[in-house]
Amino acid sequence: MYLLELAFDGSPDRLAVRPAHRERLRVLHEAGRVVMAGPYSDETGALLLFDVTAEEFEAIIDDDPYYRAPGVTIVRRQEWVPLFR
Repeated sequence: MYLLELAFDGSPDRLAVRPAHRERLRVLHEAGRVVMAGPYSDETGALLLFDVTAEEFEAIIDDDPYYRAPGVTIVRRQEWVPLFR
């Protein structure tokens, strides 16, 4: 599993690409590749958890323009080994 942590700087520019990003996440979730995803309650960032290989994880990030949108910064990309599922 892999986690992706994002930070938002308050720029409204990211909102233009957010609907397509959320649709991608919905499709990945239905396929079992996104376990959980969502913004922090104060809108300063988000946390996403993927159940994919390292190669799939990088491809997902590369294929989604949201992760390169103004106002979005990838803070952390980390493999995660859950103790419980």
